[in-house]
Amino acid sequence: MKILIAPDSFKGTLSALHAAEAMAEGILEADPTNTPILLPAADGGEGTMQSLVDATNGKFVSLFVEGPLGHLILARYGMLGNGSTCVIELAEASGLMRLAEQDRNPLITSSFGTGQLLVHALNEGCRDFIIGLGGSATNDGGAGILQALGMRLLDSNGEEIPRGGAALQQLHTIDPLFFDPRIAESTFLIAADVTNPFIGPDGASAVFGPQKGATDTDVPHLDRCLANFADIIERRTGISLHYTPGAGAAGGAGGAFQVFFPSTFQPGINVVLETLRFDEHLATADLVITGEGRSDSQTFSGKTPYGIAQSAHQANVPTLLISGVVTPESRVALGELFTCVHAITSERISVAEAMLEPYRLLKETTKQAILQFKNKEEC
Repeated sequence: MKILIAPDSFKGTLSALHAAEAMAEGILEADPTNTPILLPAADGGEGTMQSLVDATNGKFVSLFVEGPLGHLILARYGMLGNGSTCVIELAEASGLMRLAEQDRNPLITSSFGTGQLLVHALNEGCRDFIIGLGGSATNDGGAGILQALGMRLLDSNGEEIPRGGAALQQLHTIDPLFFDPRIAESTFLIAADVTNPFIGPDGASAVFGPQKGATDTDVPHLDRCLANFADIIERRTGISLHYTPGAGAAGGAGGAFQVFFPSTFQPGINVVLETLRFDEHLATADLVITGEGRSDSQTFSGKTPYGIAQSAHQANVPTLLISGVVTPESRVALGELFTCVHAITSERISVAEAMLEPYRLLKETTKQAILQFKNKEEC
């Protein structure tokens, strides 16, 4: 059998690639004549860059850029195996993972470092970009990215405003004269599942500001700052971001990409599957295996296994789910989505035990799942 292996990472234990390798070993132990095809996947969030680089035999490029608070950090972007497509995760340089909880402050955090990654990738010849917007620590409307690319954001005195979400209150005009012209020659595929608008009760500040450190008084202030940014953008470009779906992604960075970049927005899992050419692989596959650390009701909200199963179902290819944990309350619904549902954990193996030997246990669980499928046993 030709078997596509497309797991997400098993958070805290295995990357998507290592999970795929463990599954491949189990498949071959079950039957050495099987042909496993490794396609480590992701849903557009954390781990997407790693999975796409691994799946395409690409490479990482590391450099020092500014973190969310302006300190120098070592960050990286991915260059896919085709040599022309680069993957940049906003969280890499401008994410919550870069800050201790007590340092989170969207009034002053900036996406400038993400813009620096973009500049470097442009210098390296990249013109096709995949941008992941999840996990940001910022609420600056993507202003930092624009500033790094040469856009001048000016106050009423013609001086450049400081970085950070609160500084947008001082913004009076936008000067695009020195905005990097290579942006117009490039394409940007934006992986974003967030449909929130730029401002308002469902906007970036109100919904995501608190998790980035915004207090109850900060939230309306940040919303007014983004509203001012949106007003000035509309005066300059004629485009209103205020209540545009998706503009509120990544603290409003989604809006910056909508207006100033030649961009297309897609759900994260769709971006990943398109990049992996998953449908092409499906055309000759006999079976698909996917999985994640924990499968529950959230799996149906655009997570990797859900996207994989939907694509496989359309191609009439059976799909096995092999996850670390499968919650009892979600098992029935998952059973309707997948041909068979398997979990590493059981009455015999606790979560703690599974996390001690994740590779071996995933390999063994996969081996048993393949034998069960081959022998047409009930799940």
